[in-house]
This record gives sequence, C-alpha cells and structure tokens, in this order.
Amino acid sequence: MPIVGIPSLLRDLTDGRRSLSVEGETVRQVIDNLETLYPGIKGRLCEGDRLRPSVAVVVDGHTSVLKLRHKLIAASEVHFVVSISGGRS
Repeated sequence: MPIVGIPSLLRDLTDGRRSLSVEGETVRQVIDNLETLYPGIKGRLCEGDRLRPSVAVVVDGHTSVLKLRHKLIAASEVHFVVSISGGRS
C-alpha cells in the first residue's frame, strides 16, 4: 500500500498521524480512501473534482504533473504540499 505523508495542516483530521498506509492505484483513489478513513480531508485537498490550486502532489520525490491521475504502486510515497499564502511583502 502506498505511504501517504500528512502535512501538519491536515493532522488535526488524522489524529496527529504524520503518515498512513492507504490503498489506491491513483492519487485520486488514495484521497477517496483517506476521506473514508478521515472525513473532511478530501475537502481540504480538493475543490470538486480537482486538487485545490494551493496543493501540490509529490510522488516518490517528484512533483506530479498528472496530479489526481498519477498512477501509484504499492511502494509509492505520496506527499501533499500545501502552500501557505498571506502576509505582506
């Protein structure tokens, strides 16, 4: 099962867990399965059928251009990188 790294901004939904083993052959399936385990997480990662613009997906150390369609293998590591905006320049 792919290992999913949980960013600190989402750990309130995963009982503080930093990583989880989650079934899924694609990033979309992993997010759907995360939602089943931890309701509300999908809404923080996605807007409708797409990833939020502020969320990047890193699979096995590489930023994914396929995003939700990225195919995974059992040994994949998936990380969601949530950008933080705000403040003044």
